[in-house]
Amino acid sequence: MGNPTGFINVGRALPTERDPSERLIDWLEVYEEIPLADVEQQASRCMDCGVPFCQSAKSEFAPVVAGCPVNNIIPEWNDLIYRGRWKDAIDLLHKTNNFPEFTGRVCPAPCEGACVLGINADPVAIKLHEKEIIDHAFKEGWVVAQPPSARTGKNVAVIGSGPAGLAAAAQLNKAGHMVTVYERADRIGGLLMYGIPNMKLQKELVQRRVDILAEEGIVFVTNTEVGKDISAAQLESDFDSVVLCVGATVPRDLPVEGRELKGVHFAMDFLKANTKSLLDSEHKDGQYINAQGKNVVVIGGGDTGTDCIGTSLRHQCQNAIQLEIMPCPPGQRSAENPWPEWPKRLLVDYGQKEAIAVQGQDPRQYLVMTKKIESDDQGNVKAVHTVHITWQRNDKGQMFPQEVAGSEKVIPADIVLIAMGFMGPEGGLIEQFGLEQDNRSNIAAEYDKFATSKPGVFAAGDGRRGQSLIVWAIDEGRRCAREVDTYLMGSSYLP
Repeated sequence: MGNPTGFINVGRALPTERDPSERLIDWLEVYEEIPLADVEQQASRCMDCGVPFCQSAKSEFAPVVAGCPVNNIIPEWNDLIYRGRWKDAIDLLHKTNNFPEFTGRVCPAPCEGACVLGINADPVAIKLHEKEIIDHAFKEGWVVAQPPSARTGKNVAVIGSGPAGLAAAAQLNKAGHMVTVYERADRIGGLLMYGIPNMKLQKELVQRRVDILAEEGIVFVTNTEVGKDISAAQLESDFDSVVLCVGATVPRDLPVEGRELKGVHFAMDFLKANTKSLLDSEHKDGQYINAQGKNVVVIGGGDTGTDCIGTSLRHQCQNAIQLEIMPCPPGQRSAENPWPEWPKRLLVDYGQKEAIAVQGQDPRQYLVMTKKIESDDQGNVKAVHTVHITWQRNDKGQMFPQEVAGSEKVIPADIVLIAMGFMGPEGGLIEQFGLEQDNRSNIAAEYDKFATSKPGVFAAGDGRRGQSLIVWAIDEGRRCAREVDTYLMGSSYLP
C-alpha cells in the first residue's frame, strides 16, 4: 500500500453527524460532507494485510462470517483513493458493484466486520470510502449511460425493481438482451424507494440511477402487478426468460389480543406511506400515518425498527419506545464471537441517537415481550401490556422465553408499529408460475444457479434466500443474470 504505516498513525474517523435539532426538521441525510483529503487519509489505514478477508463472503456462511458479498476489490480501491486516483477507483468499484451509492449508505458493512485491522483496532472505514468514490464520480460526470453496442435479440422480464431486480436488469442489459422491469408500485426502486427512509437514502439518488439504466435501454413498467394486471402465462409467452426478484414482503405478525385495533400497523406500511406522501406532496396530502403528538411503541429491533423511531421523531411524536425481545448485545465482541465473524455488539444508530437527544435516553427496552394491546372505548390503541422475560432452554435444547414474575408493565400508546421482520415472498405469483418452494416458503432455487423448478424462470434476492441485506440482493441479481445469460446464449462473459 502507499502508506504502510497508515493504520498505525491514523485513527478511524467518520463524517460529522448533523445536530439532531437540525436534522429532525427535515428529511435530508444525517451526515455532513467530508473533505476528500480526509477520505484519502482514512484510506491510508488499509494495511496491506496479505489476505483481504474484507472483500469476500460465502453465502453458506452468511451472516455468521463477515465479508463483502459482491466481492468488492477493497484494498485496491483504498490504495487508489490514497493516491488521489479517484477515476480509477470508480472504474474498479463498478466492476463488482452496480450501485455503490446505495450500499455506501445503507449497507451494514460486513466488509468492516471482516477487516483484519478490526482484530485489535477500529476497522478501516470501507463503507465511507465506497460512498465517497461514487459521489465524487457523479460530481465529476464520470458516471454516464453505457448502452450495449449490440443486441442479442433475446428479451427478459424482471419482476420487481428492488436491488436484486435492478442488478439483474443492469447486467442482462449489458449482455445485450432487451430487459423489461415490472414494478407494482408507482415508482421504480422497490425497497430502495419505499422501504428505506429519505434520511438514509435520498430518493433522487435512486431515481438518478434508474434514469441511467433507462438511458441504457432498460424498459421500466410501473403500476403493474404481475399475477393481476398481467398473468404469469403472458410473460412466459412474451419473453425468452423471466427473473423473479419479488422480495420477502410478508411481514411477521404479532398474534396477541388487540392486534386488530386502530393504530396498530406493520412497520413497512408506516414507512412506505410516509415516503410516498413526502415525495408526492411533502406530506401536504395527509396520506400517511402521522405520529405527531402521539406515543409510539415500536415492537422489534433491527434497521426497520430504527427507521420507525427516526420517522416518528421527524413527525414530532410525543414519545417513542422500541421493545426488543432479545437481550442487549455487549459493548464489544465477546470471546464467543471472534473475528472474522460479524461482530454482535451494541450499536447506537441514528434513530436511537436522535431519541436520546430529544427524550434523554435510548428508546430501546430489551428482554420485553408484548402480552396484549389495550383498547379505548372507540377501538383505538390505548396501551401496550408487556412483561420482562429471560431466555431458557427446554429438554430439546430449544430456547424459549420465560416470563419474570411481577415484571408486568403498561406502556401508553397511540400508535403501535410491528417491526418483527419478514416471513418470505407473497404466494399468489409463485402459484401462478407453478414454482416449488422451500421449507421457509421462499422460491426454491439453488444459490449460484438461481433456476427455479420451471425452465426459463429464475429467482434471486430475498424472495429466494429470505430476508437479507441489500448487498446480498445485488450479489444475487448479478449472479442470476450470468445464469440467465448462459441459459439464453449457451455461455456468458458476465461476472
